[in-house]
Parts: sequence; structure tokens; C-alpha cells
Amino acid sequence: MKWHVNLGMGAENYRFHDHEKLAHYANAATDIEFNFPFGFKELEGIHSRTNFDLGNHQKFSGKKIEYFDPEENTSYTPYVIETSIGVDRMVLAVLSHSYTVEQLENGEERVVMKIPAPLAPIKVAVMPLVKKDGLPELAQKVVDELKYDFSYQYDEKDSIGKRYRRQDAIGTPFCVTVDHDSLNDGCVTVRERDTMKQERVKIEELRAMIEKKVSLTNLLRNL
Repeated sequence: MKWHVNLGMGAENYRFHDHEKLAHYANAATDIEFNFPFGFKELEGIHSRTNFDLGNHQKFSGKKIEYFDPEENTSYTPYVIETSIGVDRMVLAVLSHSYTVEQLENGEERVVMKIPAPLAPIKVAVMPLVKKDGLPELAQKVVDELKYDFSYQYDEKDSIGKRYRRQDAIGTPFCVTVDHDSLNDGCVTVRERDTMKQERVKIEELRAMIEKKVSLTNLLRNL
């Protein structure tokens, strides 16, 4: 359960569902359910199969499969705990929870996939404000700083607003814009997907800032 909740889609969207009817070999079974748009449905099944599996293997192979407990001074055949989690169900949970249509203050709609940053397929988009004045060249240097650590997109087509919308729709957590000030102060504008807030960040600090937010390693460390 910690794994699921730590993905960042809200603890209230998960629950345990204990089975009342058990398979003949089981002594306990529960599902982790997720609140899909069509209601709570199984995301992961967890079953205690007792010593049925190893006991039968021991019986028919004629070889002992036992563990000796020195504290209890006794031997026993271990139980098997089986957990079954489907990649397809996980993907459906992430996509259905992340898809959002927002009404903006100017009356426009924004389609945004609020995929948890560590799971987003594209982590960052780099964009020169215009395709001239040396901005594409500086933007390419920013790409060179990031491309070995993060999946990225480089986009210089259409207005910056349209480019933001494209990245929102595919769930890119961060957009980095290189503007004319960047040529003088060595900073870029970083736009956060969910809040649309923007902040100026030094180019040399960009990689560490993004890593902190999108790292799957950091996510796992929180378990």
C-alpha cells in the first residue's frame, strides 16, 4: 500500500478489500482497490497460500523444504504470500486519475495529464522563446545539460502558449523557456505543469532542481 500511495495520487483513492470466500489453500486474501472513474476496483491482489505450494512440492519431490527456527527450536514449511499486480491496471489508474480538463480564468479550457512526475514519460521540455537572436543556440546548450539524465522534448514551433498546452496534454512536468534575458543573466524560466507557476532558475542549477522532483529513486527512498 505504501508503494501505491507514494506515487502521489492521493491516499483517499486506495482501500483494502478483504475476501470473504477463500480458496481451499488460503487462510487470508485481500485486494488493494483504486478509485477509478467507474468506482473502486481491484488494483492488486494479495493472498496467503499457506504452505500449500511448498508442502506439495515437498510431498511429490520427496525432498524436505523446511526452515529451522533456532529460537523456537523447530522446523516448518514456509508459507507463500502471493501478490499479483497488473501493469495494465496500473497504467489505467495513472491515466484515468491524471486526465484533467481545467477551466482557466480567461474562459479557455486546458487539457492536462497530471501524471506523477516520477512516472511521466517526458520529464522536461526546452523551448526558445523565439527562433532567432541566439535563443535556439542557448536552448540547445540547456538540452545538452539535461539530455543524459532526463527524457526531454525540444520545441520551437508556434507560440509559447501553444507549446505549453502541448506539453500539458502529454503530462510533461516542467517546461524550460530560454528568453532574451537568459543571454545576459544565465537564467531560464521554469514552468510547473500542475500550478502553471513560473520561476527563474540558473541554468547550472536546473538539473538538480528537476532531479529532485522527477527522480524515481527519491520516490523509492520515501517508502
